[in-house]
Amino acid sequence: MIQTEAWTLHKGNGNGHGDGNGHGKLAQLLREQITLAEPTDQEVLVEPIYGCWEGNMAHALRRDPVDICLQRKEEKVVIGNAGVVRVLKPGASVSGFKEGDLCLVFCNGIWDEFGYPKKIFAYDAPGTVGLLAKRTKLHEKQLIHIPAETRFSLQQWAAFSLRYITAWANWKMAYGCWRLQFNDEEKPTPYVWGWGGGVTLAELGLAQFDGCRVAMLSSDDARLKMLEELGIEAIDRRQFGDLNFDQERYQSDPDFKKAYQQAEEAFVRAAREKTRGQGVSIFIDFVGLPVFRATLKTLARPGVITTAGWKEGMNLSMVRAIECMNWHVHVHTHYARYREGVEAVAFGEAKGWMPPVDDTVYGWEEIPLLAQDYDWQRISSYFPIFQVSTL
Repeated sequence: MIQTEAWTLHKGNGNGHGDGNGHGKLAQLLREQITLAEPTDQEVLVEPIYGCWEGNMAHALRRDPVDICLQRKEEKVVIGNAGVVRVLKPGASVSGFKEGDLCLVFCNGIWDEFGYPKKIFAYDAPGTVGLLAKRTKLHEKQLIHIPAETRFSLQQWAAFSLRYITAWANWKMAYGCWRLQFNDEEKPTPYVWGWGGGVTLAELGLAQFDGCRVAMLSSDDARLKMLEELGIEAIDRRQFGDLNFDQERYQSDPDFKKAYQQAEEAFVRAAREKTRGQGVSIFIDFVGLPVFRATLKTLARPGVITTAGWKEGMNLSMVRAIECMNWHVHVHTHYARYREGVEAVAFGEAKGWMPPVDDTVYGWEEIPLLAQDYDWQRISSYFPIFQVSTL
């Protein structure tokens, strides 16, 4: 048995849906000792070095949409599924990794016969122990070698492991769906816009490589400045301040309805102007419910709306007939297959497609502060980095 230290999340007092700690409260992480079994033949014992705080970690601490402890039928779990680790002990049947190798985490927890993710490591995959532990175990198909003589920092690779691999798989599907609608002679240059955070930023980077005209929305001054520096048109979301759809208030509050309609009209008008009347060819939407209705109205005909997440609202509604008549393709993906992760890493190293991380790194003792800062939106970086161990 292996003893190690971890920041643990204990189950809440609810029924598994929503926040078991009381509405609007962040669950507490507890620093304690945990026990791991020795690695099996196909597992690898690893030491996390750097991790990247992900949206799924915030969902876990808010028990939104579910209490993952209750979902997994476990008293406590250790989250954290994006980062860089050092191999300590490969299992007997593991041939591709050796002690001392530096790898990024590929967080597919449980996969189907074709390798598509069913559950995610250190989130809803039972029995998995995430990177908020000083030691953990991964299947050999949950590790990808960091390229030898890499040009990039371990912090960048930590940020890459979940968001950029997700972006690679989602963009491949979304862009492929858009391309299928045109032949080589008639293919226009697509306008690609995005709502969201790090995954959206990564996909817009891929869109740039494919020659697309790209734009991203944000309400954070530091992020808007960073987008411009990356050659992405930065659109200040604050000019559409009331663009936050709520079906119940829309039906019951005339003042809300009027304000929302004005914001939506302004947003659709701006999209038409910036795309020269064509509309947005591919809209990457990782926000969801508050902007979904308006996003559909900005789409070109034909157009693609794509996502691999559900930041604000899992349930969406649309008029199916209108989506059919407008030739709108809705793409939904969930992380990636292993070979896509390997492809993404190779492309990232070769082309310089990498996360723009800053110098801020939260220490091991500062993990609860990081969780709070992220929850209170006090972090401008799309890629909050924490350090577990030193090299």
